[in-house]
Amino acid sequence: MNRRKFLRLSAKAGTAALLCGGIYGAVEAKNLGVTKLSVRIPKLPHSFHGMKVAFLSDLHHSAEVPAAFLRRAVAMTNALEPDLVVLGGDYVTAGWRYILQGTGNKYIGPCFDILKNLRAKHGVFAVLGNHDQRAGAAAICAAIRRTGFHLISNSGVWLGAGDDRLRVCGVEDLSTQRPDIVPALGDATSSDAVLLVSHNPDFAETITDTRVGLVLSGHTHGGQVSLPVVGALILPSAYGQKYRYGYVQSPKTQTYVTSGVGTLPLAVRIGAPAEIALITLQA
Repeated sequence: MNRRKFLRLSAKAGTAALLCGGIYGAVEAKNLGVTKLSVRIPKLPHSFHGMKVAFLSDLHHSAEVPAAFLRRAVAMTNALEPDLVVLGGDYVTAGWRYILQGTGNKYIGPCFDILKNLRAKHGVFAVLGNHDQRAGAAAICAAIRRTGFHLISNSGVWLGAGDDRLRVCGVEDLSTQRPDIVPALGDATSSDAVLLVSHNPDFAETITDTRVGLVLSGHTHGGQVSLPVVGALILPSAYGQKYRYGYVQSPKTQTYVTSGVGTLPLAVRIGAPAEIALITLQA
């Protein structure tokens, strides 16, 4: 085989590999599964033992993540019959293409028209992500309140069961807003159990308050394209692969990072399948 033929065959092989990889990635992006896990929460009252928390983040409603996909996510979540639904932010995509076109905010209304169908015994709790800030934080906050969800950005809510209580709280996005854990924790004491939501998992590294029993985060998409040995090719975290995906032991608390529901900027996933996380709280 001469050099010219070798280069020609190599180019064809490379093109075929890229094409196959792209097709596989596009197919994987359309798959949506349920990841089930149990997490022990310090000081969790026995009356909350077994509480099921459905966690969805990074829906990224856009041309790449259509309404039909979000409707499927809502239907799958409701089928789990969760006690609590938590939304981790990035409801729409505010990439440069949408910013330049001025069309990023047109997906806000349709997104929450779908999300309003979520059902949970104790309600739906939501924070904002970095894309929400760019797409229109005021409009998204209004949509959250309009649907009857609890907006817990730098705030929280007490869930009561008899004489027992659980603090469900959240903070604003680390990179685009001003997260403040003090109002989020409110009047929680050292004897209370606390579940905190932060879109960006890097916030868990800053937590020094031992009242926080579990942090729920998204943002990383599990890397979206994550290869064996190499790991995620692009990861929006200051801590390398640590907060790419899954259960992480943070300095003063524990964190679960979901791979999220949607994608950006392309509807492609490799080695980081989309998920709804169903977390069972244990005393």
